[in-house]
Amino acid sequence: MSRILLADDSPHAQRMGERILREEGFEVVSLTDGEAALKRLSDVDPDLILADVFLPARSGMELCRYVKNDFKLRHVRVVLTAGLLEPFDEEEARRAGCDAILKKPFEASKLMETIQPLVKEAQLARGLFAEVLASAAATTPAPEPEPPPPPPPPDPERVRAAITLALDAALPAMIHEITERVLIALGH
Repeated sequence: MSRILLADDSPHAQRMGERILREEGFEVVSLTDGEAALKRLSDVDPDLILADVFLPARSGMELCRYVKNDFKLRHVRVVLTAGLLEPFDEEEARRAGCDAILKKPFEASKLMETIQPLVKEAQLARGLFAEVLASAAATTPAPEPEPPPPPPPPDPERVRAAITLALDAALPAMIHEITERVLIALGH
C-alpha cells in the first residue's frame, strides 16, 4: 500500500484529502505544518507528499526543496497545493522541484489523475534505488588495476637522430649569437 504524507493546515482540506485518498486505497499521514512534516519524513517514508504551499513553520516550497535535495528521498514525489484565490508563483514551485501543482478545494478525479502516475513513478524509483543500493553493498570492490608496464628502453639510434635534427635546426642561430659575443668581447 502506498503511503502519502498530507501536509495542510486547513482542517477542511485535510479531511477532504484524507477521504479521497483513503477511498482510493492509500495510507495517509496528515500533518498541519512543514516543520512536523520534515521531522516525520523518515518514519512516514512516503511515496508522495501533498503539501500546501503556505504551511506554517516551513512552507510547502521549503519542504519540496528539502525532499528534492536529499539523496535518500529521491524517490518521493511532491505535489504542491494552494487555494484557488491564493497568490502562488507556479514557476517558483517548478524551480523548487515539485512534480505537480493542484488547486484547492480538491476535486477527487483531478487529484487522482494527478497523483496516480506520480505514485507509480515513486514506487518504481524506490525499487530501482533499493536495487542499486543492494547491488552496491553486495559487490566487492574491484581489484586495483595493474600499473602499466614500464616503457621500453630508448633506441640509441633514434635518440642520436633526434639530437642531430635539433642541433641542425638550432646551429645557425647559435653560430650567429656566439659570433656576436666574441666580436663584442674583442671590442669590434
